[in-house]
Amino acid sequence: MRVIVAAAGTGGHINPGIAIANKIKEKEPKSKIIFIGTARGLENDLVPRAGYELERIEAYGLSKKLTIDNLKKMYQTYHSISKAKKIIKEFRPDVVIGTGGYICGPVCMAAKSLKVPVVLHESNAFPGKAVKMLEKKVDKILVAFDDAKKRLKNSEKVIVTGNPTKIRNLDLTQKQKEGIKKQLGFREEKPFVLVFGGSQGAKAINDTFLTLMEKRLNKDYQILLAAGPRQYDEMKEELENRKINIEMQKEIKIVPYIYNMEEVMNACDLAICRSGAMTITELAIIGKPAIFIPLPNVSNNHQEYNAKVLEEVGAAKIILEKELTAEKLNKQITEIITKEETLQKMASSARKIAISQVEEKIYQEIKKVVKK
Repeated sequence: MRVIVAAAGTGGHINPGIAIANKIKEKEPKSKIIFIGTARGLENDLVPRAGYELERIEAYGLSKKLTIDNLKKMYQTYHSISKAKKIIKEFRPDVVIGTGGYICGPVCMAAKSLKVPVVLHESNAFPGKAVKMLEKKVDKILVAFDDAKKRLKNSEKVIVTGNPTKIRNLDLTQKQKEGIKKQLGFREEKPFVLVFGGSQGAKAINDTFLTLMEKRLNKDYQILLAAGPRQYDEMKEELENRKINIEMQKEIKIVPYIYNMEEVMNACDLAICRSGAMTITELAIIGKPAIFIPLPNVSNNHQEYNAKVLEEVGAAKIILEKELTAEKLNKQITEIITKEETLQKMASSARKIAISQVEEKIYQEIKKVVKK
């Protein structure tokens, strides 16, 4: 199979594209796969690291503001359709796969103009602008959540497959969880809360935990906080300003980044985080209770819609960033973490929305389109 994957911007768009490409290569090792992205996003790191060639075009997200800069970007994005056509003609793909984001518009429109089949994958519960704009034109739309299918008009094209991810449920024993806590320097018998704000961290969450630490509110739980590489030094400096020696804190660990996230996520008792599509998927697979603090001011408020997927089945609580305080967060954590029955019930509820064999389902749907 010859495949072009359009993926750009954030890991939430790029990693599903890579996971789909990897599955195709696993099933059909002789497949030829290239990616189309821009010169700006994480694709410039993630795609070559995954072993795939990356072609680049100029594309930008649509903006409602009619400024000179935005008009220029709209023109460049429209003009990039011709460059995408050139890449498609030279590569001659059997199918073009778009995993959401602004890159999908020009690449998928170029593909359809050349009569190349197009499959879209939408990872969020609320479909993005690109997917809504293209839904009539493409051959099939694969979505992560049933909520997304309800929000698309051409439902006959929409298949719920789930989100492809590397994270797996390790099904750890209590002894294994205690061993991981010990490695982290935590007390084995006391629950621990995993806090993260995405690969770059989240300042609002970090600032709230600075106050929570300063007031020593975490009497019932231990904290592992991934601050993000850029914000880690800022947090350490602020802790010093508040006369808090983080090295002396036995029940609070702050790190720039967590490299063994699968292991740590499986071992923690509760997660506090943003509600990106991949995070929702991973917590459901593992079966982990969560408190979500959705990232505000994102298109279609999609992180809040993502969070509601788990909240509505009783697997998570939501605190909006504008309502976030150390006291409110600590109260919510304590109410969950001190009740084993609540933890177990939330964990069980999370697993109910998890979809198995995601990559295989996506591969089979792509094959159906190619065979047509």
